[in-house]
Amino acid sequence: MYKKEPFYILIFFFIIQGSFAQTTFTNLELSKNSLNYKGNPKNATDRKSLAFSDKGAWFGFGFLEPSEIQGGFSGPFLMTEQNGVWLSSSLISLHLIDDNQQELINWKTALVNQNSYNSHLKQEFRNEKLEMKQQLVFSSGHSAIQKTSITNRTSKTITINPVFDSKIYLDNIQLFKEGQILKLISTKSNAVGYVQFFNENIEIEITKQGFTAKAKKLTLKPNETKEIVVSQTYIFPQYDWKKEKGNLAKIKFNTILKDTKKEKENQLTQLIAKKKTRYKGAEYSVFLAKLILTLQNNTRIPAEGLKHEGLFPSYHYEWFHGFWAWDSWKHAAAVAHFNPKLAKDQMRALFDYQEPNGFIPDCIYRDTLIEPNNYRNTKSPLAAWAVWEIYKQTKDLNFIKEFYPKLKKYHFWWYKERDHDQDGLCEFGSTDGTLVAGKWESGMDNAVRFDNSKTLKNGEHAYSLDQESVDLNSFLYAEKNYLAKMAKVLKLESEEKNWTEESAKLKNQIQTQFWDANTGWFYDTSIDGKNIITDMGCEGFLPLWAEVATREQAKSIKDNLLNPDIFNTFVPLPTLAANQAKFNPANGYWRGPIWLDQSYFGINGLEKYGYQNEANQLAHKLIHNAEGALEKGKSIRENYHPTTGKGLEAENFSWSAAHYLMLLLKN
Repeated sequence: MYKKEPFYILIFFFIIQGSFAQTTFTNLELSKNSLNYKGNPKNATDRKSLAFSDKGAWFGFGFLEPSEIQGGFSGPFLMTEQNGVWLSSSLISLHLIDDNQQELINWKTALVNQNSYNSHLKQEFRNEKLEMKQQLVFSSGHSAIQKTSITNRTSKTITINPVFDSKIYLDNIQLFKEGQILKLISTKSNAVGYVQFFNENIEIEITKQGFTAKAKKLTLKPNETKEIVVSQTYIFPQYDWKKEKGNLAKIKFNTILKDTKKEKENQLTQLIAKKKTRYKGAEYSVFLAKLILTLQNNTRIPAEGLKHEGLFPSYHYEWFHGFWAWDSWKHAAAVAHFNPKLAKDQMRALFDYQEPNGFIPDCIYRDTLIEPNNYRNTKSPLAAWAVWEIYKQTKDLNFIKEFYPKLKKYHFWWYKERDHDQDGLCEFGSTDGTLVAGKWESGMDNAVRFDNSKTLKNGEHAYSLDQESVDLNSFLYAEKNYLAKMAKVLKLESEEKNWTEESAKLKNQIQTQFWDANTGWFYDTSIDGKNIITDMGCEGFLPLWAEVATREQAKSIKDNLLNPDIFNTFVPLPTLAANQAKFNPANGYWRGPIWLDQSYFGINGLEKYGYQNEANQLAHKLIHNAEGALEKGKSIRENYHPTTGKGLEAENFSWSAAHYLMLLLKN
């Protein structure tokens, strides 16, 4: 049976007289409209447009297209249901009616501008009688506040009757009036909503399609401005919605907006100061703001099965409403640069589900009755890297103390459950024996190197693919080194020594077994190490990032990475070399397209071996040739076509933003 999850919807209306003095925020102004939130959601599942959110909220808003504009913002887009739906095209849609029941403003002809910032949304309207400004800002991870400022431009007094008219898309939502409260009940999810009006004399009427709410008449003298403030709250039952309601009752919109703008301006200022010298130009500052906003829009506060805050891969794609293991490690490494608390919690979210034997599930969800957590496989071991990146930014020794024992268990798990022949080299695999889950474990689901793979049983709930993978063992090598660093700061001398010795042994195995001198590349091998699987993919340059390759091997890899017929494509470092027969750059997923994490590993690997100029060359192409990356209004994509630069698959993709961010910033 589908589990019904209650959430609470609060909408407060305040009529306030006054005005807000605009302050200039240089970086916010420079980077406005870095993402395009315009759209016209025609039904609950229309995913053509993006949604702005902040502070980890499980809902977002946007702008209606000028051709369909109303007196409100689009949305909310609710992620309180597993895959996300639009509750309405514009739930809080305002009409300004005169005493003759005529509209005082035609929204389509009166629209002046619509601007989005990392801090808030704003749209302005003007006709011969009225000027109206609407702003929306998040006050918490539960609530967003919308303020409408109405100014009389004429020399005569104007009387206005404000009316909110809402049409709801979800036919499973029923509305009930309880005094000044509008109650929303979902027949599918048992989600309970509360719409509460706090100004006097609000008249609520339930309609067939939604509701109307008539506010108290406003009288505006010439040049006078009055404001209507509305808040929406979507809150899970683990939180105290009555407390949130009390906080909102004391709300001061101007203060919240100003504080949020200051927070975002300071965030951008600090990050811009951390940019590498070659990225000092203004275009890279705007790019940086877009990357941060992409991550911001994907951030979710704890809710039910997700016990800590973290990031979705993409809220915009319906199947990415959860936390994935290696996505989380990558998110955390980047987010540590500007929000260490979020980075730490992203790590905790997955380790909340660590099993006694050390296993970490592939992905976890808020409501596991809708979408069960995936325990069929884990993902590549990058957790120790992420933890160390957080430590580099915070020097938080307690965080290392918290994670070191967990990371050790996770590391040992690989050698117990994924080393079929116990030779010290591990394989990807699964817990259920299926080949598909074994491929998922690599993260490179359909990579060419797995076309002929089979599964082998290691033990109960432990299976391996019949090949030893160079990327997996390079990650494990790097992990041993990160664990050695942690042991050192924890003053665990014997453990540091053990990790260092294990690292040296594994280094020799990787350099010997997986290397092919004829092509100058690392490859997966058969499980006995005797046969190379000669599909030239991105896994072969990961030993650079892990710093496990010899200097001679690194030079050969560098030559291949700079060869335009192999890896130096228009957007460089594809997941499969361009000269391979199975290269499929348009629809190949892991059989050709550019994935930013892998490209980052390749470029960062070159830097580690001293090939800075070569790394800079590839990084420049990666940033400038990927469709829309530097262009305002274009979203960051899941992957890119290596020879045309076209954006592919999901929009608003977190790990792409995360790795672009790490490319821009000093280590």
